[in-house]
Amino acid sequence: MERRDFVLKSGLLGAMGLISSNVFSAPDEQGKAATLKPVLLPPLAPLEHNGGLSIRTWVRSEMTGGVYSSVETAVAPKTMGPPPHYHKELDELMYVVEGTASVLIGKDVVEVKAGGWHLRPRLIQHTFWNAADTPVRFIDMYFNQPFEQYLESIFFELTEKNGFPEGSEAKTREMNALNSKFGVVFSETAFKEYDDIKKQFGLK
Repeated sequence: MERRDFVLKSGLLGAMGLISSNVFSAPDEQGKAATLKPVLLPPLAPLEHNGGLSIRTWVRSEMTGGVYSSVETAVAPKTMGPPPHYHKELDELMYVVEGTASVLIGKDVVEVKAGGWHLRPRLIQHTFWNAADTPVRFIDMYFNQPFEQYLESIFFELTEKNGFPEGSEAKTREMNALNSKFGVVFSETAFKEYDDIKKQFGLK
């Protein structure tokens, strides 16, 4: 990355309050600065969507003293993301690596092309999908909440194989607990809007 691009992008994050003096010396439980250790994440092959949505965690919250984490998401062609929702405390920053992500913000749809960024501040209802005939891959970055844990629970733990079939009472109970813990809020009309989006854009 050229110095100019780095300065611009760092300045953008700093202006949004997402980078603070605590990023590299997060406080421990006693309020003292805890020294973070360097972490090397070697390159991996592009994440496969497996015909739907899949995720891969890159930076875990515990690597950054709880300040930051990031998750790669792959979305198959013509595939819907989650129902519209908002976060009580979490701010998300998306960087699209491949394809074009369609993002709903309130009532507006924006297209984020490969190489583009999109900030979704807390308390704003949103969702995403892939309306194209080619895959989408993006990195979502999370600040001050270990949101990778929420996603990993949904994708790897609350599965039919583990005794949580879609629509079951057990899965609904666990999902409600997760939503409460992480401050994820779905409106009363969220699932109707979800179905409407799928129908409008021919999504699965």
